[in-house]
Amino acid sequence: MKKILLKSISLSLVLIFALTLAGCGAKVEKTGLWENATYLSDTTLGQGAKTLTVKVKAEEKEITFTVKTDKTTVGDALVEHSVVEGEQGAYGLYIKKVNGITADYDVDQAYWAFYENGQYAMSGVDSTDINEGTVYSLEYTKG
Repeated sequence: MKKILLKSISLSLVLIFALTLAGCGAKVEKTGLWENATYLSDTTLGQGAKTLTVKVKAEEKEITFTVKTDKTTVGDALVEHSVVEGEQGAYGLYIKKVNGITADYDVDQAYWAFYENGQYAMSGVDSTDINEGTVYSLEYTKG
């Protein structure tokens, strides 16, 4: 009887430990800039032939979006799934909101910087073609 009880307790502890580790993925708290965030952990969105990986970083927190789409540009795919919002300007889509987090240059000189594989992108999101394997990033930046 003791062996069965010890096995049951051991199995329970292993399950609790496994569930605790599974819950420790890329997850952020709803504080600071993240208070209005739509997603707080890594998320997969959509269906389609192309896969787009976008990291969103604000303050010291970061989550990753995996977007499956049939769109051809990064901007079109992100707008399609409401990851970004903005307005059209002279140079294309000017992103003001990412994942529900607003950056307003007119208020506090904050903006969303766009990167490809860690390098500052030479084009805007709406004129950047999706290249599978490339990691795109949008980072909240204060000038």
